[in-house]
Amino acid sequence: MSATADALHPGAAKLSTPRVISIDIFRGLTMAVMIFVNALADVRGLPRWTYHAHAHEDYMTYVDMVFPFFLFIVGMSLPLSINQRLKRNGSLLALWAHVLVRVIGLLVLGLILANAEKCDPARTGMAGSTWALLGLLCVGLYINVYPKSERFPKYALVLRLIGLAGVVVLLAIFRRVTEDGRVAWIDFSYPEILGLIGLSYLAVTILYIPTRNWKWAPPVWFVLLVTLCALTTGRVISFPNHIPLYFWPFGNGAMACIIMAGVVTSSIFLGPRAGTNPGRAMAIAAGGAVFMLVAGFLLTPLGISKIRATPTWSLYSVGAAMLMFTLLYWLCDIKGWTRWAFVVHPAGSNTLTTYLLPDLWYFISVGLGLTFYDTHFPLGSPAVVKTVVFTLFILAIAGVLTRLRVRLQF
Repeated sequence: MSATADALHPGAAKLSTPRVISIDIFRGLTMAVMIFVNALADVRGLPRWTYHAHAHEDYMTYVDMVFPFFLFIVGMSLPLSINQRLKRNGSLLALWAHVLVRVIGLLVLGLILANAEKCDPARTGMAGSTWALLGLLCVGLYINVYPKSERFPKYALVLRLIGLAGVVVLLAIFRRVTEDGRVAWIDFSYPEILGLIGLSYLAVTILYIPTRNWKWAPPVWFVLLVTLCALTTGRVISFPNHIPLYFWPFGNGAMACIIMAGVVTSSIFLGPRAGTNPGRAMAIAAGGAVFMLVAGFLLTPLGISKIRATPTWSLYSVGAAMLMFTLLYWLCDIKGWTRWAFVVHPAGSNTLTTYLLPDLWYFISVGLGLTFYDTHFPLGSPAVVKTVVFTLFILAIAGVLTRLRVRLQF
């Protein structure tokens, strides 16, 4: 798959772009682990390192690195994706319109997922699982990539309009009851992972697009974002904690700096000179990864926490992601060993579809009253095996949908 592809819709790039298969495989592996750890979160009786660290704890597990790995791959895909889009249409206005549509779309999806369990069936007219399932299906109708049809050239437009109308209606009828008994609309306080990705993506594009032609701009932005994170975590400044992400998408700088680190890594491996000397690119990336790990260690007095979004969590995650991608680049693009990744490759090339599949499965199961998965093998090693099977099941569905040309992208 093209290196210019966006992390949430990698199929968007043209086939004429140089192929860097390690990006898709990295993305697919990250998706597979994300599905696994999300399903494993409800399992009990496992070692502490198999779960997220709590907010009051001062350490991180491999589970705490899955989300930043995804942010990192968003950053790796971002610069080349933007360059490819500008080659097709040189209008900056059109580019910003595309960015905003993507961000709004991710926010809508995130808010649907975040509000499903808060839905009041009596006031909304349906159960929360049904409301969310219909919402995801309507969004899917709107953002699906439809093959062209000479017989029905307008069918894609009709389906998209139906999907858009469905989303508007479902959002309009949604009602929830707050803790103090008031009837309210959508809760915007937490836009779920997709919304966080969308807002962090917006923050990085605000910095990157105007300075995209300056070679040293991404490293400088990265350092400034890490500094913002350190100053906020150290309570030297406090304003990022008091401004909603909708108005200040940078947050405390942690998520944005991880995406920007991906942008920097993209320039190392996918820049104009990278293809002529891949060994040099790998050496620079490996050295950069070690630097990130050392910098993270030096900042450990500020804490190590995903929930608190500390700079050490960010830098450790970036360092690990750079090392992982360097290994995959050597293995897949230099050596050409890619057959081992056939299970995860569809998830890497059809990412948004794959991301939503576990939620679709959950809402369908709740709607039909299916409880077998939740009630059988809930503890220990049997539950781990069950979770592995579920992960492979989701990846298999992603593979089938990809072959059927069902692809969701903004």
